[in-house]
Amino acid sequence: MKVAVIVFPGSNCDRDCLDVVRDVVGASVQPVWHRETVLPSVDLVILPGGFSYGDYLRTGALAASSPVMTAVKAHAVRGGLVLGICNGFQILIESGLLPGALLRNASLRFICRMVGVRVERTDTPFTTRYAAGQVLALPIAHADGAYWADPQTLRQLREEGRVVFRYAALPGSPGAEANPNGSVDGIAGICNQTRNILGLMPHPERASETRLGGVDGLALFQSAVDSLCGA
Repeated sequence: MKVAVIVFPGSNCDRDCLDVVRDVVGASVQPVWHRETVLPSVDLVILPGGFSYGDYLRTGALAASSPVMTAVKAHAVRGGLVLGICNGFQILIESGLLPGALLRNASLRFICRMVGVRVERTDTPFTTRYAAGQVLALPIAHADGAYWADPQTLRQLREEGRVVFRYAALPGSPGAEANPNGSVDGIAGICNQTRNILGLMPHPERASETRLGGVDGLALFQSAVDSLCGA
């Protein structure tokens, strides 16, 4: 499996993604600068977390118009896998690759902590190693992570089984902690109709090594390897 991690001005989780894919998963990976107009021959493109273009105008809005995104869209249309994490999820929405919007957290504060994330779908290339209903412990770090969509879009997401992750209470945590940012329907991650594009606000790359405090996010990357390698 060959992977590209897109690097925008302000990305700060690109190195995390590069390290996990290369050193933990053992796949070939390379960074790609936002000014590039052509992608290398890759199977998976990752849009990492951070503050692309300083979050000017609106989170992900400027990055969505960067030169490399034309190539990312073409890769997605060909059926290539695309994963957007946190700011990467915001970029996918701003670029029209995923529906909805990501609004300011209900608390109006930046949130950085571990949360519970329930796996809703295991029929995507990114979730085959998980069990339906499994609750993962993953970190979040965002100020604009409250997912929103109009009623028609929400209905379509539910009917087509495109809500991949929802926030859930971690064992031993009070129920009020289950939805940390006020996302509609508790949505933490969604996919497109053909299921090759996934966007999520929690950070699986920050929960992929025991020394970082947990490995609940590792199976997401391993699932992508399985899907691409025919395992």
